[in-house]
Amino acid sequence: MIGLIQRVRYAQVMVDDAPIAAIEAGLLVLVGIEQDDNLATAARLVERLLSYRVLADSAGQMNESLRDQQGGLLLVPQFTLAADTRKGNRPGFSPAASPEQAQPLFDAVCQQASQAHTPVAWGQFGADMQVLLCNDGPVTFWLEARPDSRSR
Repeated sequence: MIGLIQRVRYAQVMVDDAPIAAIEAGLLVLVGIEQDDNLATAARLVERLLSYRVLADSAGQMNESLRDQQGGLLLVPQFTLAADTRKGNRPGFSPAASPEQAQPLFDAVCQQASQAHTPVAWGQFGADMQVLLCNDGPVTFWLEARPDSRSR
């Protein structure tokens, strides 16, 4: 499972020109789900998102997590993160989980995150979403949780 983390001052998701989710300062996370992902990788990603120290402390250093600051967490399903872009001029999507597999896993990420932290908001799986944000830094990281627990 992939989490593309962006530290934000605020972020919002819209569907059909209507806001459906928003947070103040915290993390916007684009979530990509791959074929080998499962409930264990969902739990591992949530734990990493809540504990990852990418928020500034009082000295301006990246030493604090969402848990430390009670920052907002906005989760957005992002099918294209699982693309294979190693060759050619068109991405391949064979590594990506099917919608039937990915939606329950994305729902699990949202549920686990909301049980462990507040505030948490999320986008709509399968929808054409517009994501509005104000990057803070900018600070962006590619975070992975692997089924075999090798994460980078």
